[in-house]
Amino acid sequence: MWIYIIAGYLFFVEWQVLLLGDKFAMKRIALVTSGGDAPGMNAAIRAVTRVACSKGLEVIGFERGWDGLISNTFRELTPRNVGGILHVGGTILRTSRSPEFRKPEGRKKAVKALEVNDVDGLVVVGGDGSLRGALELSKISDTLIVGIPATIDNDVYGTEETIGFDTAVNTAIGEIDKIRDTANSHERIFVVEVMGRTRGFLALTIGLTVGAEVILVPEVEYNLESIVHTLEVNGAKGKKSGIIVAAEGIGDTYKLLKAIEERAGVEVRLSVTGYAQRGGNPTARSRLLANLFGEKAVDLLLQKQGNMMVGLEEGKVTSIGLQEVTTNQKQLDLTLMKLAQTLAT
Repeated sequence: MWIYIIAGYLFFVEWQVLLLGDKFAMKRIALVTSGGDAPGMNAAIRAVTRVACSKGLEVIGFERGWDGLISNTFRELTPRNVGGILHVGGTILRTSRSPEFRKPEGRKKAVKALEVNDVDGLVVVGGDGSLRGALELSKISDTLIVGIPATIDNDVYGTEETIGFDTAVNTAIGEIDKIRDTANSHERIFVVEVMGRTRGFLALTIGLTVGAEVILVPEVEYNLESIVHTLEVNGAKGKKSGIIVAAEGIGDTYKLLKAIEERAGVEVRLSVTGYAQRGGNPTARSRLLANLFGEKAVDLLLQKQGNMMVGLEEGKVTSIGLQEVTTNQKQLDLTLMKLAQTLAT
């Protein structure tokens, strides 16, 4: 008799597991691209969609960032309709910065959109602000959320590199190489302003790779006397031109230009690379990261792992908790500043 009771109990348990497993199985996931656009976002959309569909999942994409969730505006994503976007900059889902999402009422609307559309997992592609939004959304939603870091600023904690960073660097390098030609021809100093309101990852990498004589980043307060001294020392060595790479976050670069002209007695020009750094065809590196991060994001969701971000550490694709990502700050390697100074002599 006990054998029949035990057998019946085991059958009941197995039936419950199968039933609940089907109930909580990942069936539909959604994508959103938020914040500033970055080259390679489309490649990430393509990768997530095609990997997810190969696993039998349905995919939808909310449009215009968090505003798309708030207004419940989305499109179906299939392996075919994400074709031909791998090499295209920007994002086909478009993006925006959403003041409404910062309010509790806005986030509640976003949760409602996830619920009414039976979204089991959400992939958020964006930078630091987008990942903070993802964490806040996860606090009031049962939907599993995974972040993919995509920003030209490369300032996201928990990953050595973000999608779009390499492309932005190469875009600026192309412009500065051309500027170097005219700087040499006219024997002028050029201040080249690159993006980076609060962090200097772009400016430092660009400055080092173009051989800039001076690199200015928001993390280090610049000293006018030191800049002038560097230019004077270079002039004494026979250098008649020079490149100063400055992140936009250091302050008014035009005022800096005028101050250098006045103190050093040299001709200085300003060139602002601006939003060109966000556009254009993503480099092979940015496309590769998008593909690898997209696959990892889907795998995490299938493993029922939410509140995570995909990242790159020591050359390997990893994952890290969103809480850790948003409560820590990525550090700029200032030893590269010294190397740049050595190489520019």
